[in-house]
Amino acid sequence: MNMDLILVSIGFILCIVGLIGSVLPVLPGPPLGWLGLLFLEITIAIPTNYWFLGITFVIAIGIFLLDYMMPAISTKKFGGSKAGAVGAVLGLIIGLISPIPFGFLIGPFFGAFIGEIVFNKTKGPQALKSALGSFLGFLASTIMKLTISLVFLGIFIWEVLENWSRFF
Repeated sequence: MNMDLILVSIGFILCIVGLIGSVLPVLPGPPLGWLGLLFLEITIAIPTNYWFLGITFVIAIGIFLLDYMMPAISTKKFGGSKAGAVGAVLGLIIGLISPIPFGFLIGPFFGAFIGEIVFNKTKGPQALKSALGSFLGFLASTIMKLTISLVFLGIFIWEVLENWSRFF
């Protein structure tokens, strides 16, 4: 029983860190949330469901991979280059560590814009358009990761509450 409580505690922490990682690009949000579900499923109190673990694993890895492809895909769709996509990632990192409010949102946009203007020699309106594409891709992937991480946390809480009496 004590081991179950330790596993549930670690799993809950992983789900919370996964939720935070959905917004911060340095942490793989959905895979960490999935690890939280795995820790919950290996307790004695919760019956293990391998289908559930398999499906949620595929979803977590799929979202993780899409996260890296979405900004590049949307930048290309809006006429941007690889320099714009790289600029968006660097802008995101700078935006995260800078004391600017909403730096994680502003950074990718300006990073893509600067990448297009400086390294790709793109003219103003086209650079602005590709920067917007990069920003929209980042925003879409963040919303996607956040949604999945919230679902994983919700499932975790549901399972714990549903099986609460088995822990004691």
